[in-house]
Amino acid sequence: MYRNIIRPILFLLQPETVHHLIVNILKIGFKIPGIGNLIRNLYTFQDNSLKTNFLGMELENPVGFAAGFDKNAEVYNQFSNFGFSFIEIGTVTPVAQKGNPKPRSFRIPKDKGLINRMGFNNKGVDYAINQLQKNQHRVIIGGNIGKNTATTNEDALNDYIICFEKLYDHVDYFVVNLSCPNIKDLRKLQDKDSTIMILNKLTQLRRDKSLYKPILLKISPDLTDNQLDDVVETFNITGIDGLVATNTTVSRENLKTDKKQVDEIANGGLSGKPLSKRSTEIIKYISDKSDCAIPIIGVGGIMSEQDALDKIEAGATLIQIYTGFIYEGPGFVKRINKALLKKKKLVNN
Repeated sequence: MYRNIIRPILFLLQPETVHHLIVNILKIGFKIPGIGNLIRNLYTFQDNSLKTNFLGMELENPVGFAAGFDKNAEVYNQFSNFGFSFIEIGTVTPVAQKGNPKPRSFRIPKDKGLINRMGFNNKGVDYAINQLQKNQHRVIIGGNIGKNTATTNEDALNDYIICFEKLYDHVDYFVVNLSCPNIKDLRKLQDKDSTIMILNKLTQLRRDKSLYKPILLKISPDLTDNQLDDVVETFNITGIDGLVATNTTVSRENLKTDKKQVDEIANGGLSGKPLSKRSTEIIKYISDKSDCAIPIIGVGGIMSEQDALDKIEAGATLIQIYTGFIYEGPGFVKRINKALLKKKKLVNN
């Protein structure tokens, strides 16, 4: 029903319009008595074999919702009813910002992809905290943190410190976003020295906390093997807890969409099916290079149950979806969990 009826209707609207529409529907719809139970019964799939321990966090299953949708921590509880075991809010910045000029989100259906240049549009860290305090979460929450666009790279460390300190008591883990292609010059912070400086400071601040919260680094799919070697070394040097692999890509290779249409869209990070192979390759490379010592959340181009299985087989412990949820609909998480359970049973037999 979703793919044949609902999705074609939604795709008549601009992606950002659909985003706001869904957020508002979730906010209003889940106030109706019984809706939460109905959605959970339809879309969740539970089995003790799917329970996963990741960095000390106990999750009902390995499937989470990637950062970028619930930017302001407004609908995480509602989305938990669709079977996600963890939801990443953000990217959150110290102060609110509008992001890049519109239009800034584009579908390329022939490739089952999205191109966006949102630019960390969000209502700021204080707003997110207010939402997290107001609605006690029933699901593991990750805090994806970044810098404001107006903040220079020289002053970026302070932005990460502000978000880290303010969010610390309100999320279960952190993701440090230095790899988004949609913030001017942000990816220059991915160089080894800058990354180590930021991560060392955050792990230092964590040592003064009474409760330990995992810190992960989100990396780009556009890194070379030498840069991935630096990522492995950075993990060992800084004492962070894991990686999120990967962010969106600036590559436009091997797309089925007409080149003229792609050129008209211009800049932005590409997600969805075209990213699937590369993100899985990176997960495998890091896993092999580290002898499976680096905990990984796999994300990027999970558009089918097999894509999810491939990420796990490559070395990811958890996976996240976003574009796949948009293209495949609310039943996608349930289908992935069923496939994961089936695979587990085959392996154990």
